[in-house]
Amino acid sequence: MSMTAAVHRKAAEIGKLAVRMTALAGSGHPSSALSLAHLVAYLMYHQMRYDPRDPWHPSGDRLVLSEGHAVPIVYAAWADLGGAVGFERDGASSLTPAEVDQLRARDSVLDGHPNPAEGFPFFDAATGSLGMGLSVAAGLALAARLDGSERRVYCVIGDGESREGQIWEAADFIVDHRLTNVCAIFNANGQGQAAPVSGQQSADVLVAKLKAFNWEVLAIDGHDPDAIAGALAKFGDNQRPLAIVARTVKGWGVEQLLQGNWHGKPLTPGDLPAAYASLDKAVAAHGNGAPASRPRLPARPDRPVPRVDVAAVEWPACSAALKAAGLGAALEKGKLSTRRAYGAALKVAGDLVPQVVALDGDVSNSTFAEVFAQAYPQRFFECKIAEQNMVSTAAGLAAAGYIPFANSFAKFIARGYDQVELANISRANIKLVGSHAGISLAADGPSQMGLVDVAFFRALTTARADDRRSPQCWFFQPADAVAAYHCTRLMTQLRGLCYMRTHRPDVGLLYDDTTKFEPGGFQVLGTGDDLALVASGYMVHVAREAAALLARQNIRATLIDLYCLPVDGERLVEVLQRAGGRAIVAEDNYGGGFGSAVAELAARTGGLRVVPVHCQRMPKSTRTPEEVLEYCGVGAKQIADQALAVLKQPR
Repeated sequence: MSMTAAVHRKAAEIGKLAVRMTALAGSGHPSSALSLAHLVAYLMYHQMRYDPRDPWHPSGDRLVLSEGHAVPIVYAAWADLGGAVGFERDGASSLTPAEVDQLRARDSVLDGHPNPAEGFPFFDAATGSLGMGLSVAAGLALAARLDGSERRVYCVIGDGESREGQIWEAADFIVDHRLTNVCAIFNANGQGQAAPVSGQQSADVLVAKLKAFNWEVLAIDGHDPDAIAGALAKFGDNQRPLAIVARTVKGWGVEQLLQGNWHGKPLTPGDLPAAYASLDKAVAAHGNGAPASRPRLPARPDRPVPRVDVAAVEWPACSAALKAAGLGAALEKGKLSTRRAYGAALKVAGDLVPQVVALDGDVSNSTFAEVFAQAYPQRFFECKIAEQNMVSTAAGLAAAGYIPFANSFAKFIARGYDQVELANISRANIKLVGSHAGISLAADGPSQMGLVDVAFFRALTTARADDRRSPQCWFFQPADAVAAYHCTRLMTQLRGLCYMRTHRPDVGLLYDDTTKFEPGGFQVLGTGDDLALVASGYMVHVAREAAALLARQNIRATLIDLYCLPVDGERLVEVLQRAGGRAIVAEDNYGGGFGSAVAELAARTGGLRVVPVHCQRMPKSTRTPEEVLEYCGVGAKQIADQALAVLKQPR
């Protein structure tokens, strides 16, 4: 049997499984899946070098399905191949065709969209919110380069999703970094969800766009095995990344699905016999006989960059690390910004942990990621002004075993919140650092200020990542250089999503080398039994001023630096109770953040009164941090006034 006939026959076989699993699930996207039937059949049975029984093999080629809703066709092929499912080699099982009937069931590894965290390791990242897959592929390709690996990365992208700007951020990035080990395959079936795609996403226009982005581009019939084979044979033959624009038919092979708009609509179980007959008819003219080829196994094991046990690495004392970074004079003066200390700490992480890499969005001289870049240029990736691509690329690097620190202004990381959520669904081990957080940078004005990031990332700290006790996100906001150093250490050591805010102004040192920092911890900087002032980051210094103002009126305030969320609630409640059971939580951002976290803790506990004090109005440019804090209602005197008001109220 020829390769052509084998691919046609296999496309029909896995197509039958795709329509069956969606019909029995009562939901899914069989028409989109069928448009990819030949492309997936050729990729997974003829083209890719990988071992279905060992998807964790470091040399294996990778497939990123950016068009995540079309996943039933990949599930079908994986089941046909007996591919491994589970969370690690030991204990993995082989997926069978019968098991695809459990698509979208609660206890199934076959989620409605790709998700490796649920036990489907053939994928490296969750997709489904469209436009992100090519960036993930870029991260995987960067990791392969660092590892000296021959593995290749294939990314399937829908024509409709190519309207997303992130696709073109990634296209730029891949060319910038000369990632010729990425092949982008555009599934040009011409149909969106509600209507045909725009003419701007037509196959011809996609070809023109990709050529303008300096890609090598081939346009083919996506249901012609010979055309698919000929195009993929050119992968790696030139100095530019390869894009294949494949014209396909949504609902290919099933006559019923070719009538009207079937996007996201499955057939009924009663429709299946006619669908199977239709698929058989579609390939009958191409012959029958021998099965398609099996995947080619990886040629050799890679020798990736050594991975060290991050928990076993001993970090140098903070003062020694800062002096080594040229910050000795600042230490002598006792004043240093957290963003600058973070730069020194990131370089230490790079010194100690070879799998640490860094990405930045064209602001490395402000985030101070440039310190790492200068020390480890091969492990630093400039993403330019494209934060969404940066976050998803970091997710790809994390999937390959690296620990990526992605850096930008806190305000600009907000552009990538959807990407953060998808990375979090994947349980990606990524670290995000937002500098210039809050309103303390003053003069630049609100367009540069991170004000909603606290509420967003704090929300992710409130639920577990899985059945274990670890949260979906660890959130750090250090108040001085020592805290920034140790929060960076904790981010390196902790598994999963972490976010840290750093601020621009230089501030006094609060801690020394003997101070301990731990996940869920906080620091008590002064004790009093009238009430507590709780703050984090820059606002710890403002709250300290407020405590001094209160002390002049014989009011004794406990000062708490809440540098981490989630926090050890039991211990924090004990401290608040000893401080009179009343607390002011001061923040230089909008509500929903640290104040809400402490208030919710108080509500669950009872017997505590908590008053959040956060920005009360839209900030504007001012000449000094003190001016903008006062303008927004969170200056030291205003915090002290709030404390006095609380103390006048009955307990």
